[in-house]
Formats: sequence, structure tokens, C-alpha cells
Amino acid sequence: MAETMLNVEGVNVYYGAIHAIKDISFHVNEGEIVTLIGANGAGKSTNLKTISGLLHPKTGTITYKGQNITGMRAHKIVQAGLAQVPEGRRVFLHMSVEENLEMGGYTQDRSTIAPNMEKVYKLFPRLKERRRQMAGTLSGGEQQMLAMGRALMSNAQMLMLDEPSMGLSPLLVQEIFDIIQDVHKEGMTILLVEQNAQMALSIADRAYVLETGRIVMEGTGAELLTNEKVRTAYLGG
Repeated sequence: MAETMLNVEGVNVYYGAIHAIKDISFHVNEGEIVTLIGANGAGKSTNLKTISGLLHPKTGTITYKGQNITGMRAHKIVQAGLAQVPEGRRVFLHMSVEENLEMGGYTQDRSTIAPNMEKVYKLFPRLKERRRQMAGTLSGGEQQMLAMGRALMSNAQMLMLDEPSMGLSPLLVQEIFDIIQDVHKEGMTILLVEQNAQMALSIADRAYVLETGRIVMEGTGAELLTNEKVRTAYLGG
């Protein structure tokens, strides 16, 4: 049986007086793809920001590989092997592809940068072709590849992907999800937040449904794909 890599227990998060995350508990086992789905404002991205140390929970515990990372500084969490690919990609537009990738390895020893870059280029050949190009001139799909590659430069053992399909054409959405599966096959554990519930559930081992900051349903990706309530609310019937 796979070990639990990430465990979120009884977490509450506030934005001022707004109770954004309400007593949430869930886990991700090593080697899984787990997805969080829900409407806009359900708390999906807030969960990822809390796990990655960008927000601090008022109560609750977050453990990664058995280590309590609750309230730990974000760069220390990256150093521990847990990296987030942010919503909207957030690449450094006025830096080259290669410089963006080098930035991804800033928490690691310099000796890891060249071999990790080769791994990224093997996974994303298009980035190798454009390695001298400014990131701001890349297409949306290429920027998403770059954001994922930058996260992989940190020697991550688990990736948290926040809305990777946002703003992409249907053809590019399929390509990005194929890449997510390729990364997973290389041994990466993945926590995925995604508006495109159909695509997310189709590749997920397990899934949690969020509504107004609470988990209201959980199951395998296949189970939730055929669940009538989920289909009506998130899959267009």
C-alpha cells in the first residue's frame, strides 16, 4: 500500500473575516493523481496556497512526507520537494526560457541545474527549441509547459497544479493533460486543481468536490465522473 505523501487535517483559513476554508481534511498518497474540483470561489486555489506556505491556516495541520509543514516558509516547502505551478502560469516574461528554468532551481545545489534542465527538455522538446526565446513571446500552452518545467527544476517529488488548462484552446488543453499524465508516469505525485472537471476526473485516481470551502463529496475519478450530482453540477449534465 502506498504511503501518504501529503496529509491535510482540520484546516481552517480566513481572509480577514471571511472563512474561506472550513475544517478541510484530505490526503494524497505517493504516486497518485488527486484532483480538487468545484465552482469558482469554492476554495480550491486557497487550499493549494495554504499547503505551499503562501497562506497560513488559523487551525489545522499539514504534513508532507511525515514532516509538519504548517506555517513553514514557502521556499522551505519547495526545498522539501513540494512545488506549486501557479494559476495563470506566472512565468518571468522578460527572461528567456532557460533563465526561467534556472530560477526554478534556486533552492537546489547548482550541480543539479544542468541535469534537471536536460530532463525538462526531454519532457518538453518545444522548450528546448525555444530556450533562448523570451517567455513573454511564448504561446499560452508553451508558457504552461514552462511553468511546469520550472517547478520540476526544484527536484520536486510532488507537484500541485493550479488550473493548468485556464485560457487554453481545447486542443492545447488535451496536450497539457497528456503532459500531466507523462509527468505522472515518470513517478510524480500530483495534486490537481482544475475547472475542467471532465478532464481532471478522467485522469485522477481520486477526487474531492469542494463547495463554499468544504469537502462535500469524495471518491475515485471514475466514480465521480458517473455520479449524477457531479455530472449535473460540474459536467454539464
